[in-house]
Amino acid sequence: MSSSPLVSIITPVYNGESYLSECIESILTQTYQHWEYIIVNNRSTDRTREIIAQYVKQDARIRVHDNEQFVGVIENHNIAFQQISPTGKYCKLVQADDWLDPECIERMVNAAEATPSAGVIGSYCLAGNRIRCDGLPNTTSLINGKDLAKLTLLGKIYLFWSPSCLMIRSDLVRNRNPFYRAPNLHADVDALYELLHDCDFTFVHQVLSFIRTHQMSMTAQDAKRANTQRLSHLHLLLKFGPAYLDTTEFQTRLSKLWKDYYQSLAITVFDLRTADFWKHQKAELQKLGYPLNHLRLLYEILITMIVSPREVARHLKSRLLSNT
Repeated sequence: MSSSPLVSIITPVYNGESYLSECIESILTQTYQHWEYIIVNNRSTDRTREIIAQYVKQDARIRVHDNEQFVGVIENHNIAFQQISPTGKYCKLVQADDWLDPECIERMVNAAEATPSAGVIGSYCLAGNRIRCDGLPNTTSLINGKDLAKLTLLGKIYLFWSPSCLMIRSDLVRNRNPFYRAPNLHADVDALYELLHDCDFTFVHQVLSFIRTHQMSMTAQDAKRANTQRLSHLHLLLKFGPAYLDTTEFQTRLSKLWKDYYQSLAITVFDLRTADFWKHQKAELQKLGYPLNHLRLLYEILITMIVSPREVARHLKSRLLSNT
């Protein structure tokens, strides 16, 4: 397939010895052969570097970049994006604990080549035992970028489950340095909203990637510890809502997300969260330009106690048992 477009596949990794071989093997078994594979090793202290070295010897298309010093998750991803070939047409990020269907690259390249206006290509993915990135009608493959951004902000569809589910035109990657600009764990979604303002999205109605949902995932650990999901939704709406929604849509959605946030926060009171948790919530709200509304939180706590006493008891019991 020498005349086929070059696909740059990247995997940033830190201490990935448990699953990295499975990830790399899924690249080697791709039906599409015109690719380069760059693995960025973030000063791993386990057997990660040794595993990579074995595969570098096995296939000349694989190369490794060793960071000179340990960096954060977002910076490690940005370093990986910076390694792609200047002649590549598409970029496919695969997290070190995920893996691809053998037809993944071929199907995505075919879809991209058939829809030149698309800058981002997606597909279904299997996360644990659940299919994600669903919701798009089977008859629809190409969707206007602004329309998709709007539907996503309104909570009607979500095709951005994981970077491993997507492929991006390499020129869009090269034109953004760093590619992930937001200093948070959802920087990938920030980048997609910015890209979709000027390009379309095409979708392959097939499960092409497999997302490991184990508790050791660095992103999963950090997100769970900080309870960031609803804060992220607020951040994304406040940042991108004015560009994609009309005033009524924006205000209605914002009210809904604030209600969801404080309802969720109210139930965490009965998990007996530490002072660090509440310090984090206040700090993140401050970044959004809002204080923690204590009266609203108190109201939601009282409503929760009245409407869901069994749920309150369950959370208290679970927390107390975990401390014994």
